[in-house]
Amino acid sequence: MTLPIIIDTDPGQDDAVAILLALASPELEVLGITAVAGNVPLALTEVNARKICELAGKPDVKVYAGAIRPLLHNLVTAEHVHGKTGLDGPVLPEPKMPLQKQHAVDFIIETLMERPAGTVTICTLGPLTNIALALIKDPRISSRIKRIVAMGGGFFEGGNITPTAEFNIYVDPQAARLVLNAGIPFTLVPLDCTHQVLTTKDRVAKFRTMKNNSGPAIASMMDFFERFDAEKYGTDGGPLHDPCVIAWLLHPEFFTSRDVNVSVECESQLTMGMTVVDWWKVTNRKPNATVCRGVNADQLFDLLTERLARMA
Repeated sequence: MTLPIIIDTDPGQDDAVAILLALASPELEVLGITAVAGNVPLALTEVNARKICELAGKPDVKVYAGAIRPLLHNLVTAEHVHGKTGLDGPVLPEPKMPLQKQHAVDFIIETLMERPAGTVTICTLGPLTNIALALIKDPRISSRIKRIVAMGGGFFEGGNITPTAEFNIYVDPQAARLVLNAGIPFTLVPLDCTHQVLTTKDRVAKFRTMKNNSGPAIASMMDFFERFDAEKYGTDGGPLHDPCVIAWLLHPEFFTSRDVNVSVECESQLTMGMTVVDWWKVTNRKPNATVCRGVNADQLFDLLTERLARMA
């Protein structure tokens, strides 16, 4: 039996790899991809999502455009990391597949209300604005989501857009706080975990030599993406964040985690967007998330290469 998922995303090279992994995995049924403003504005993220589907040879996957900006703040983007298109690296053709007319938030609500309760998992690879808006518009969906698996946050590792905040949470901290407090089963894959998943030269070489379109395109994306993070962190390759979300769905045993409370700072300008993770359980706040801290990166990259070698 396949697991039905919705992918909410702001592609992003690492988002692209995550989407490709999901589309290449027969255990998952991608019901739709919802785009949100984040790494680059919405006008680019929805186009990028369609480019990725066509790269995968999956033009039948439905892509929906969602929130153009965060709930309360002006949009912060990350072209300095992902390039002006968000997918700099390979030259991908403009997509031929259409953008769906329905708004992403309405698609999320409709899908959750039509499907049996507790069957649809939402995978978030960017800011949580679309999910928060869906919960605001129809709170009934909170009891119908099987689980949210999100890339975001950091605790011992700190932040990557400010000293204390990870980008996805920082872009829309109010949305993140709302979703984390909605009582939905929640898995958080933070920087503490994703910084262990490095695009080393040997790992990227396996994609470069694949006899398909997807492998070399991924290698080119990783080359572009790592030019920023490898220099920033002084590591052999940059961290590959978003594919960890899909890998957790497929093989949670690759990860080590703990059920703890996660709170999001929304008031302080100094620590705006910080995920305050009660890892040592020093408060009486009830756990609201399964937080990953470790991952077997070799197993994760073996999964990526095995699955993506099957693609177009």
